[in-house]
Amino acid sequence: MAENLALAEINKAIRLSVDSGKVEFGLEACLKKALLGKGKLIILSSSAPKEKKEDIKRYAKMSKLMVYESPLNSRDLGSLCGKPYLVGGMVIENPGDSKILELINRENK
Repeated sequence: MAENLALAEINKAIRLSVDSGKVEFGLEACLKKALLGKGKLIILSSSAPKEKKEDIKRYAKMSKLMVYESPLNSRDLGSLCGKPYLVGGMVIENPGDSKILELINRENK
């Protein structure tokens, strides 16, 4: 039950960051931002290709960026973000009014 509540809270924060902050979509954008060390948080869908996810996580770790692997698949993540397309990954550069960074920090501890 607590996991479902935390997931719902994270999903709500993701949507709020899309609506009020600065977000880029796509695995290529994630890879580029991870290589450059730009952005604050990378969110990957559960259905993103394994090799891409590993590359992004490796570069993000070197750049000290946070990575969150969402249990949502690409279709559901796109829908959550209000996009009419699949979202395999996204980079949050500015969370806006969202508390997503605090929620992910709490989730990772």
